[in-house]
Amino acid sequence: MRISDIQRCEVRPGLLVEWTFSPATRAVAEALPTDSRPPAYIQEGHIRTARSVREDGLFVPTWLGAAFDLPGRADLDALEEALRGWTLRHETLRSGFRWAGDEMHRFTLAGDDVSLRREVVGDFTDTGALVRHLQDRFDVAADALGWPNLIYTAVVRSDSTSVYMAFDHTNVDAYSLQRIPDEIHELYTAQLTGRTVTQTPVGSYVDFCEQERANADGIDDTHTIVARWREFIRRCDGRLPDFPVDLGVRPGDPLPTQKLMREPLVDADAAAAFETYCRPYGGSLVGVLAATSLIVHQLGGQPVYRAVVPFHTRMRSTWADSVGWYVGGAPIEVPAARDFDEALAAVRAELQANRSLARIPLARVLRLLGADFRPTSPDLYSIVSYVDARVVPGSAHWTERKAYGLIRVSYGDQVCAWVNRLHEGLWFACRYPDTDAAYKNMRLYVEGLRDLVESVAARVHVRDAEPTFS
Repeated sequence: MRISDIQRCEVRPGLLVEWTFSPATRAVAEALPTDSRPPAYIQEGHIRTARSVREDGLFVPTWLGAAFDLPGRADLDALEEALRGWTLRHETLRSGFRWAGDEMHRFTLAGDDVSLRREVVGDFTDTGALVRHLQDRFDVAADALGWPNLIYTAVVRSDSTSVYMAFDHTNVDAYSLQRIPDEIHELYTAQLTGRTVTQTPVGSYVDFCEQERANADGIDDTHTIVARWREFIRRCDGRLPDFPVDLGVRPGDPLPTQKLMREPLVDADAAAAFETYCRPYGGSLVGVLAATSLIVHQLGGQPVYRAVVPFHTRMRSTWADSVGWYVGGAPIEVPAARDFDEALAAVRAELQANRSLARIPLARVLRLLGADFRPTSPDLYSIVSYVDARVVPGSAHWTERKAYGLIRVSYGDQVCAWVNRLHEGLWFACRYPDTDAAYKNMRLYVEGLRDLVESVAARVHVRDAEPTFS
């Protein structure tokens, strides 16, 4: 989906309705015994970071969400049943954590104990007021340190209904969000028509957390993966990599506010040509990283581009449609290249050598390294992510349904950039520190990325247009 903040996802006035877990569900949750399945390392790291930053006196909302339209004035009873049915399908949404000293323990509700409470908030005639209300409400209802940490809302109008859903990051990743519009549409339509939806059972992210953690806890500091991370961090001067351009942030400065940059990058034709050119090296992910290595070298002068590349960890088909935070990271080091082809070859070699490192959570590796990464920012490192979202069910309807993946832009000293391939082309979004230097350099980066993709696409078009002789 197009990534956006709540301010720029086509919010329109209407009657606001919200759903949260009912008081009865909350009461059952308070009395639940401990679930023996532990948090994933990525979940624990996220919550500990939120607590650490909060203890430093700063409230940093980090929720993610989805926005999309339903046709006409929604039947709220049918929509409520669709939302509840979707919630029951994904176990992580009814699972949470509580502290016992410095340890986190999971609790998980049975499906029969989950009910939703509907509240009609009221009519909003001003878009700005509605946006502010939604953001403020999501900040509280989808807080990493609270539970429940999700909320569903609908803005009802005579001609259409907009659904906005927000979740703490422990429950969802980008792929989870991308599947929501189609799944809710299907469940809602089934409720309206009285038909039964036959869905293939999905694996539980809670079960995945237990398995992944057991695997990670089975290695020690002599493991090859740990040794490779040790060397990478050493070459990063003992820390995880920043985005290697001037962001106007200095060590010891207060955590800065952030801004969001989001816009179309190139059209579908250019995106396809870029993929064609990069395919022999592994595709557009390799191309985006290779382009980034060239551009940041021009902007910052670093002789080597070092980054942690996010990869999904949905290695089994049972996790394919599951809601959860299925993400790991692998380090790459790309020396300054003479041209794009050389950068492509270097990135391909790095990904082939290092992608397997993503199967062990970085938080586990850091513990084994004994590294003191006390979190003072919601992001341990900067990322550049590429996803081809065209294969997601319902993606062809995202534009007409006004579907967006939402991110909360609040505070942070890193850059998180996403390039998503949609049916209409490449979409770019990034969070960056709200400084003059960061804005200038991120504008130069995105324009450089656009120019490079377009120039590569033009080379493909020229090559394809050349006559062939037999």
